[in-house]
Amino acid sequence: MRNMLNVHSEWRADVAAALAALDSEYMEFLKKGGYIPKPESVFSAFKTLPKSELKYILFGQDPYPRAESATGHAFIDGAVKNIFSSNGLDKRVNRATSLRNFIKMALVASNLLDGNDLSQEAISRVDKSSLIETIDELRSNFESNGVLLLNAALVFEDKRLSSYHAKAWRPFLRTILLRIEGNVELILFGNIAKDIAKIPEAARFKKIEIEHPYNHSFVLNERAHNLFGTMKLLFKYYE
Repeated sequence: MRNMLNVHSEWRADVAAALAALDSEYMEFLKKGGYIPKPESVFSAFKTLPKSELKYILFGQDPYPRAESATGHAFIDGAVKNIFSSNGLDKRVNRATSLRNFIKMALVASNLLDGNDLSQEAISRVDKSSLIETIDELRSNFESNGVLLLNAALVFEDKRLSSYHAKAWRPFLRTILLRIEGNVELILFGNIAKDIAKIPEAARFKKIEIEHPYNHSFVLNERAHNLFGTMKLLFKYYE
């Protein structure tokens, strides 16, 4: 468990308290490993964004069910390296439905792409000289905007057990939310909104609810444009 607590110093007491809230049997399961991501990556979201810079918590469902994809950051697919290619979106992005739709939404929100033409050809014509190139730059830009990329269930074992793990992590999330101060907002996609709304400690936070990026309608959602457009997530230099 020592490797799991390798988080930013500003989060260390919070993550330790949240871990202590977990069921003892579940803690034994976590100590044994055998899940995704690796134990040292489970709390990656708390390593790279200091608590003092927190403005939003973007909740994902659970980690990607592939070891190469699960990074410990919600929506950041470790199997993706480059975002764009000469043909438009990189083929790995194009295969990842939620990420693909999120990038398209960000392009439309930045007035770089016409919402009436979301094709690969249209994306290939976008001037990318000022845009980020990699998935890690996207993660960095999220965090520059104070967005904690946190899954509701921090590990993945089997799709049939997703609900079990989400329930098991609930005491952890309750403790983290209880220990957060200030005007932090929760970004909730799709069904995750229903789950997070059940957490009593989430009641005091402003919630921004949007359909999950898996849905194509997300690309043209004005609420998504208004929220993420101001973050300039696709641009190299965040100001």
